Amino acid sequence: MGPADVDAMAAAGVQTLFIQTATAELDGDLVDPDLLIALVDRARARGLRVVGWYAPSLVDEEQDIRRLRAVASLGVDGVAVDIEARDVGLRNQRLISLSGRLRRELPGQRLGAIVMPPVLLDLVNPGYWPGFPWRELAGSYDVWLPMSYSTERSRDSGWRDGYRYAIENVTRLREHLGLPGAPVHVISGIADRLIRADLEGTVRAVHETGAVGASLYDWRSTGAVAWPFLTALRRGPEGPA
Repeated sequence: MGPADVDAMAAAGVQTLFIQTATAELDGDLVDPDLLIALVDRARARGLRVVGWYAPSLVDEEQDIRRLRAVASLGVDGVAVDIEARDVGLRNQRLISLSGRLRRELPGQRLGAIVMPPVLLDLVNPGYWPGFPWRELAGSYDVWLPMSYSTERSRDSGWRDGYRYAIENVTRLREHLGLPGAPVHVISGIADRLIRADLEGTVRAVHETGAVGASLYDWRSTGAVAWPFLTALRRGPEGPA
């Protein structure tokens, strides 16, 4: 991805750019500082908001915190923590500790939690992350971004339907947090695997739940069929806001 891609996003009506800034295996705290700065600057110039995200290892808290602070140093609008660590002992305690510390160290920064979809954790695969600490994390994040990838569910499961999966994930997420009005941004699925009904269903789900928005993964795989539905997310159910 380069600055020209940001221009194309702006022309297509994208409002928020999500950028992965590092990986757990990386030696440095930012994958390519010069490129990241150029992307943020171009996005600013084109009127896009920017959210930088990083998936912490939940093994080395000092490293994870340092890399999340590095995200904030880019001048982004939001810092998002991609919470996906598996097979890590004491991961709940480590996640709670990391999240609370991040909130304390970045008090004025908008923080987002990119989380596994509650339907997956509750019903599809309860063994994936038993006892996920929703309530303990509720005060650390401003926005919740469930990876509501209906594209990863089988049709036999009943959750391949984009509308049903999104609605249930938003509802369960808010219930688990104990925050009925929690701001939620739905990440709807792998872009080139979503069919028209999934996209239409995502838009309906966003409007019906009062979610703050939705997006697809990722820019390069988002085809022409998706853009009318993404544009519809900027309007209310009765037309332009």
